[in-house]
Amino acid sequence: MICYLGKISLLSYVLTILSFSLTFLPSANYNYLSVNIFVLILAISSHFILINVFVKLICKGETYQVAVRAVLLGYVFSLGVFIKIYGNEIWKIFAVYMCILSFFHTTEYLSMAVIQPNLVNTDSYVINHSREYTIAAVASWTEFFLEAYFLPDLKCFMWLSNIGAIICICGEILRKAAMLTAKSNFTHMVQCEKQPDHVLVTHGIYRLCRHPSYVGWFYWSIGTQITLLNPFCTLAYTFVSWKFFKERIHIEEITLLHFFGQQYHEYQQKVSTGIPFIEGYKLKSL
Repeated sequence: MICYLGKISLLSYVLTILSFSLTFLPSANYNYLSVNIFVLILAISSHFILINVFVKLICKGETYQVAVRAVLLGYVFSLGVFIKIYGNEIWKIFAVYMCILSFFHTTEYLSMAVIQPNLVNTDSYVINHSREYTIAAVASWTEFFLEAYFLPDLKCFMWLSNIGAIICICGEILRKAAMLTAKSNFTHMVQCEKQPDHVLVTHGIYRLCRHPSYVGWFYWSIGTQITLLNPFCTLAYTFVSWKFFKERIHIEEITLLHFFGQQYHEYQQKVSTGIPFIEGYKLKSL
C-alpha cells in the first residue's frame, strides 16, 4: 500500500492536472495564443500561484514540500498537454518531452512510496538527482531551443521523435518493473551495509538483466534526447550515461559480492548487466 506522503503526492499531482484542464482546456478558441501570449502567461502563472497558496494553507512542513513538488510536476504535465494541443509542430515535440519528464519523476516518488514508505522523502522525486543531472537537462533544453530557432529543419522528423518517446516509455516501464519487483530491496543509493531483510532478487525482470532499473534509466535518458531531436545531446547523453552506469554498476557489484558471495557470483555468470559493453565487477572464482 502507498504511504500517507505518497497519497499526498498523487492527490496533488492529479488535482493539479484536473484543475488546469478544467480551467484552460475546455475553450477551443486559442487563436490569441500568438497575439496575447503575455495575457495567457499571466493567467497560467496566476492559476499556479493560487494552487500553491491553497496547498500551503492545508499542508505543513514535509507534507507541503512533497505536495508542492507534485503540483509543479503536475503543471509541467498539464502545460505539455496544452502545448501538444495548441502549439505548432516544433513546440509539440517539446510538449511530449515535458509530459515524459513529469511522469518519470512523479512515478519515481510514488514507486518509492509503495516499496520503501519509511525511506521516502523529497529526494525520492530525483528532481535534484545531482548537479550533473541538472546541467545535462539545461544543456538539452538549450540545444533544443537554439536548433528550433536557427535550424528548424532539424526538428521536422516527427517519426524519429515518436521513436524516442517509445524508447522513453519502454525505459520507464523497465525501471518501474525493477523497483516494484525488488520492493524493499531497492533504494536510490548504493547500500554500504546489508540490512537484515535484504535478499538477492533474481526473479521477474531480474531474470533478463542484473540491473534493470539502471538499464531502464539508461535508455529513458537517451530516449528523451531522441524525442527532442537533439543530435548533440543524444550522443552526449549516450556517452555520459554509459560512463555513469559503468562506474555505478562496478561499485554496486563489489557491494553485492560482499553481501551475497557465491550466490551473486553464480547469478553474474547467468545474467548480463543489460547495458552494452558493461560487464560489471567479476571475480574469476570464489
